[in-house]
Formats: sequence, structure tokens, C-alpha cells
Amino acid sequence: MTTPAPGLASTSERRLILAHVWVVVLSFGVAAGMAMMQALSRANLELPYRSARMYYMSVTGHGVLMALVFTTFFIMGIGYVIAQKETGFIRWRKFAWAMFWLAVLGTALAGWAIFTFRASVLYTFYPPLQAHPAFYIGLTLVVVGSWGWAANMIVSWRAARRTSQERPVSLAMHATTVNALLWCLATLGVASEMLFLLIPWSLGWVETVDPLLARTLFWYFGHPLVYFWLLPAYTIWYTVLPREAGGKLFSEPLGRMVFILFLILSTPVGFHHQFQDPGISANWKMLHTMLTMAVTFPSLVTAFTVCASLEVAGRLRGGTGLFGWIRRLPWGEPFVAACLLAMLLFLVGGFGGAVNAAYALNSVVHNTAWIQGHFHLTVGSATALTFMGACYWLVPKLTGRELELRLLAQVQPYLWFGGMVLFSFTNHVTGLMGLPRRLFETGYADAAQAQTWESLTSVSALGGILLFVSAGFFMLVMLGTLLAGPRKEQPAIVWAEPLAEPAGGFRNGLWDRLGLWFAVAVLLVVLAYAIPLWDMLSMTRYGSPGFKPF
Repeated sequence: MTTPAPGLASTSERRLILAHVWVVVLSFGVAAGMAMMQALSRANLELPYRSARMYYMSVTGHGVLMALVFTTFFIMGIGYVIAQKETGFIRWRKFAWAMFWLAVLGTALAGWAIFTFRASVLYTFYPPLQAHPAFYIGLTLVVVGSWGWAANMIVSWRAARRTSQERPVSLAMHATTVNALLWCLATLGVASEMLFLLIPWSLGWVETVDPLLARTLFWYFGHPLVYFWLLPAYTIWYTVLPREAGGKLFSEPLGRMVFILFLILSTPVGFHHQFQDPGISANWKMLHTMLTMAVTFPSLVTAFTVCASLEVAGRLRGGTGLFGWIRRLPWGEPFVAACLLAMLLFLVGGFGGAVNAAYALNSVVHNTAWIQGHFHLTVGSATALTFMGACYWLVPKLTGRELELRLLAQVQPYLWFGGMVLFSFTNHVTGLMGLPRRLFETGYADAAQAQTWESLTSVSALGGILLFVSAGFFMLVMLGTLLAGPRKEQPAIVWAEPLAEPAGGFRNGLWDRLGLWFAVAVLLVVLAYAIPLWDMLSMTRYGSPGFKPF
């Protein structure tokens, strides 16, 4: 393998990556403002701007910017960092810039449609709710831009693999390329939905759309989207966190296996989001449920491996006894604290995910506030909090500047943790009490049932306020660091070393044969989706015209 460059020597490379960081920071800030509006609105507070029209616009804006824009641009940016470190430079730089601007254009089009009240369809954009064509076209452009990034990662992986036959590419490059392959496979669903159903329908070329087929194509994409968010967080936990915590990675081969299992199992699981939908056989729903339960296994392996790595770090720092190593971890370091707290929240979110994937239990929590509570423990904590922490680690290395407002950076992860506990845990409870999700008016005209959750929605609003303050701290730290004074020497980017060399040494093994495992993933997707989709297309279909309530 080529000797990694200590920093990003090229000004063009730095600019490319920092351009992605700027989109990350700005989209996060706007999305946080939208979330604040929702939290206060659901507490039934009398606010001057409060209306159903404003509420559903903010829900859509928050979901799209946080779940699709913030995450995608961060993943692309850190992917370029990893590829540059692996091979010494970023390939196809002009093409990478073109894909960046294409994704920015798509974000601008979708944002225009949302914030002018032409696309209050939420981030899942279920038909028959209909948005302006700019919304669908814009998000399609974001996906196309990300395909350019994925091609760059695959080419970089191939170049690094050709360089050395004695040792495979780094775990970071391995994981990033797996995520790019997963993304290419998963986005076929949403691309088909956009190009063949939603864009022609929104332009008036066809009068009706098939909601069941559209939902199925979305969830073909929608659940692997969760792993597209999660795998970069896992990459950071495996390859950066152990070193920054003062230790070593417990097992690199386990990490390589984990990412391959995600590639295979992440996509053919979408029907567990459609348990209540007609037109899908119970047998196919059962198959997807079993595969969903199987995909929890690599997360359990990750929990073991990362915790073992942290224990190594804690004991190297002087920790003794059964749990003394936990106290020795650098909880005052913003990056480490963000990752550790994200893991704790994700632990609870993982158990909630098992509930969602079980048919009988899902029928209890379906479309309740439980779902939004669960979602915020996964993408809102495991992913978003890890990405924020990674910005604290990465941006000083990109800019050659010290992290500004360090005290705010130290406090920010704990504020996020506290706010998320108040917000998400109360949403889980109120969901079990029957509070629907995505609901503007939670009071139900002072109905008796609504009074049972009234106090808890106020606690959830308090959590939203803490989250907004935490988001503000993150914005201040990032803007201060990005706009700070003269640059100094760039610190090196170094991955965590494994605790021990695997038996037989480091060489390209079974888990490094990405072409083979991608073929297996494609085969499993065909087995899981080909017959159900054929049945949907063959049965009598009832289309729906579009509805625009606002």
C-alpha cells in the first residue's frame, strides 16, 4: 500500500473537502432551526408563526436537510479524505467538483420547493401527496452527484489494491468503498421511483400514481439509507476513535467482516416498513423480517469490537478493576465524548429497532411518536452526533487551525445527549400511549386521551430546546474554526493501529473480495424483491391523483 500523505497537500483537495464541510454546517444549522419550530409546536405552545402549513413545511425541511443533505455531503467529504490518504491524491478532481455542484444545485432546487410551501410532503415524500417537480428533480440531482462520489471511491479502492498485494487497503478505505457499493445498489429504488413515477406525475405527464409501488421502491432504498448514514459512523468508531481515546483497535478482521455483512444484508429488508400495507404477501414480509433481524448481528459484533478497543484504551491510560477503564477514557475531548455518547444513545435505539422489525410489536408502535423517537436515536444520535464529533477532529486537520471555542465544543455533546434523552425517550413513551407521529395538533380538542400525554410533550419540547442550543454551539465552533486566523502546519491523519496482527498476517483475504460480495448482495436483492415487484405490476392497480393540502 502507498505511504499515506500526512495531510492534504493540494489546495484544490482541501477546497473540495471544505466545500462539502460548508454545506454540512449550513444545512445542519437550517435543519436545527426547523426542528426547534416543530418541538415547540407539538407542545401546543401559542407561537406567532404556528400553523399547520408552517409545521409541515418545517417537518419536510428538517427531514430533507438533516437526513439527506447533511449526511450525504458529510459522507462524501470524509470519503474524499480517506481516498486521498489511501492513494496520495483525489482522483478525477474536476469531475468531483462537478458532482459537488450538481448536488448543491439539487439541494437548492429541493430547498426552494420546500421553503416556498410547494413540497410539504416530508422527507419520505409518500404519494399521493404531491410536490412541485423541482423537489423531485432536485433530490434526483443530489443522488446523481453522490453516484459520482461513489465511482470515485471505487476507482480509488482499485488503485490502492493494485499498489500492494501483501496488505489489503486500510479498514477505512475498505469500509468507505463498501458504503459506496451499498449506496449504488440501494439508490436504484429511489431513482426508479423518481424517474418513472414521481417526476412524470408531478409534471402532469400522467394523471395518477400507484402509491403502493412508490412506497415499495422508496423502502427498497429507505432502510439501506439508514446504513449509508451508519457505516461512516462505524468507520469512525473503528478507525479513529480507538487512537483518539489512547488505545488500539481490538480486531481489524472483525471490522472487515462487519462491513461486508452490511453490504449483503442492508437492502433486502424494506418490507418491515410496510407491515400495514396491502398487496404484499405475508410470506415476503416474513422473509424481510428475518433478514432485518440478521442485519442486527454486525451491529452486535461492532458493539463488542469497539467496546473492547475502548477498554484497551482505558487500561492503557491507567484504568483498573472491572469498570475503572471507563472513567479513564478522555471524556473531556469533544470528539471522543461525541462518539461515546452517540454509542450510548444508539444502544437504546437498537433495541427499539428490533421492536419495529417484529410484526406483532410493530402493529402497536406503527405511525406513533415511538417511530420518531427511535429515528432520532439512530440518525439523530449515532449518526449526527458522531458526524459532529468527527468535524471537531477533522476540520482542524483540514485547515491547520486550532479548534475555536473549545469550551463550547466540550459542552456540546453532553447538551445533545441530555436533549435527546428528554426528546426521544418521551416520544417513545407517548407513542406507546397512542400519540401519532407527524401530528401538528396534539391536543385533540382537550380529549381525555390527549391529556395523558400533554405533560410529556412539554418535556419533549424542553429536549428540543436543549438540542437547539447544542446545535448552536456546534455551529459557533465550526464557523469560528473555518473562519479563524492564519493557518499552521496541517496535523497528520492517522488511523488506529490494530492490537495484534491477524494470524497469517495482513493480506488480501475473503472479506476483501468486494466484487464477490457485491454480487452476493445483488443476488439476495433479486430473491427478495423480484417476485413481489412482479406481483405488484401484474395485479389490478388503482392509481391516485395528487393532493396538495397546503
